[in-house]
Amino acid sequence: MPTSAVEEIEVRGHIIDSLILPRILDCISQAGGSFRIRQIQIGQGRHDPSLAVLEVSADTRRDLDAILAQISDHGAVPTHVRDCRTETADMDGAFPDAFYSTTNQRTQVRIDGQWIDVADQEMDCGIVIESGTARCIPMIDVKQTMEVVVGHMGVRVFPEERHAEKQAFEFMSSSVSTEKPKGVAVLQVAKLLHETKLAGAKTALVGGPAIVHTGSSKHLEWLIEHQYVQVLLAGNALATHDIERSLFGTSLGVDLERGDPVDSGHEHHLRAINTIRRAGGIRQAVGSGVLKSGIMYQCVQRDVPFLLAGSIRDDGPLPDVVTDVLDAQRAMRKLLKDVRFCLMVATTLHSIAVGNLLPSWVKVVCVDINPSTVIKLSDRGSFQTMGLVTDVEPFMRTLVREVQQLTEADR
Repeated sequence: MPTSAVEEIEVRGHIIDSLILPRILDCISQAGGSFRIRQIQIGQGRHDPSLAVLEVSADTRRDLDAILAQISDHGAVPTHVRDCRTETADMDGAFPDAFYSTTNQRTQVRIDGQWIDVADQEMDCGIVIESGTARCIPMIDVKQTMEVVVGHMGVRVFPEERHAEKQAFEFMSSSVSTEKPKGVAVLQVAKLLHETKLAGAKTALVGGPAIVHTGSSKHLEWLIEHQYVQVLLAGNALATHDIERSLFGTSLGVDLERGDPVDSGHEHHLRAINTIRRAGGIRQAVGSGVLKSGIMYQCVQRDVPFLLAGSIRDDGPLPDVVTDVLDAQRAMRKLLKDVRFCLMVATTLHSIAVGNLLPSWVKVVCVDINPSTVIKLSDRGSFQTMGLVTDVEPFMRTLVREVQQLTEADR
């Protein structure tokens, strides 16, 4: 049957070496459409962009619109450019039915004939237009009468390009494996930490309680003390066991020096929480001298902002824990602004939560003994995540040593 719907699209940039064009062609074919390459210009130099103009066809306009929506996420835009369309939100906390669903990649919308950047880029949001500006907005924050972008018309996406030259984490970007060269990987993470600090940019660390359980606290304390970490995101458990270690020398009731359980050690984490609650909070406990060491102590001393997001399984919790998940999510967004590197260590749920909030240009390294943590992050769209499967303590110990050597080399 002859096709009855046709649209001409173009795609620009490093579309060959970044494999963007092959992805677009695959999407068209797999969706039941067809294509004809009308024009293609290949960049002659390594840094020269390429251009491809394609005629995309489908049996029905509905099928074609579905294809165009899919390939737009890879940077394909119709050659007949039109302004984006909006609809007025008719209720709080919900988008119009045809809302545009964002990716974590840099996005622009066309308003009054001009392409403008979308601020606060984040996946799984909508786009709201206000006074000629555009920004991503989570569904829960939508207010009635907001102008929300609908459909894909007048929206274009700029996929992160992978140039032909070797990338810093190229060796880590294949399938997750326990057989990656750990020493080289840790050195690259150390360089990224060091370069981020030298550039005056922010690094966020997302951490789980295994950092404390494995005896890695002192390594994270060093990174905070020496200003390699500017934001700490965690849950009740990391802070609780860090404080337990400071007050009792144990984690989960196990003596961290001897490695064996102590009498009544199972009570220590709850007694640690109770001590902080009686002090009024972590900052108050540091100020009054109740808390004199540890990860949370260093955060307070170095004025490093932290967010402890709650869970239904939390004991206590500590008074600093944000127990409303939507409030915690909003607070995370604020703390992650201007972050350029995010190191995730031994926490599946927090890593996925933070990964969902980060734009694609933020470099992410996820370190976990469980390969599925990294796989889940990538599967949910945080494709920029590079994974290292290893135990926490050897990683943290080696990381600090490499950072120290880089610091000494700069002197």
